[in-house]
Amino acid sequence: MTTSTLSAEIAATAAAMVVEEGLEYGPAKRRALKQMGLPPRTELPGNDLVEDAVREYISVFCADTQPVELAALRELALVWMERLAQFRPYLGGAVWHGTATRLSDIYIQLFCDDPKSAEIALIEHNVDYEPRTVTGFTGDQVEALSLRSLCKPLNETVGVHLMVYDHDDLRGALRPDAKGRTPRGDLAAVQKLLTQEHGKTGA
Repeated sequence: MTTSTLSAEIAATAAAMVVEEGLEYGPAKRRALKQMGLPPRTELPGNDLVEDAVREYISVFCADTQPVELAALRELALVWMERLAQFRPYLGGAVWHGTATRLSDIYIQLFCDDPKSAEIALIEHNVDYEPRTVTGFTGDQVEALSLRSLCKPLNETVGVHLMVYDHDDLRGALRPDAKGRTPRGDLAAVQKLLTQEHGKTGA
């Protein structure tokens, strides 16, 4: 089997786990190796290849349900972005790029003048959250404030992760990704996506 064929198979196996189990790309790729009986050192496909496989999986197996689930998650993301508008929220990840399903989490980046201000706002509004440290898009460690939020249309409790960046990081945040796309969107961009979706469904 050629390397490119093997990468495509790993990506396809991982994609099924991403859609059906809500796994993130990294854990899904590693689990795919195990499931396929491949050595742990096998070269993993890039995230772009996995994302393409996720889109293909959704188009084949979830074409009827996924658009509705995606719209519901974007609506919920918008609620949190509006609540946190003072911290310049940007939506990223699968909910922004359009590959999210009911099992996907919401990832919102906040660009704050004072890194502690977003956490203080959550405390003031009695929001239960769990602080963590994660690797951000800059490659540096950033604080993530993780919480659970009910998505009524899906009857699911969804993970919402708020990544806290310095305001100065915003410039680098909008550079196009490897596919030439905007990697994240602000309030207006998310509202525009939802307006387009409602237009398609006639809602």
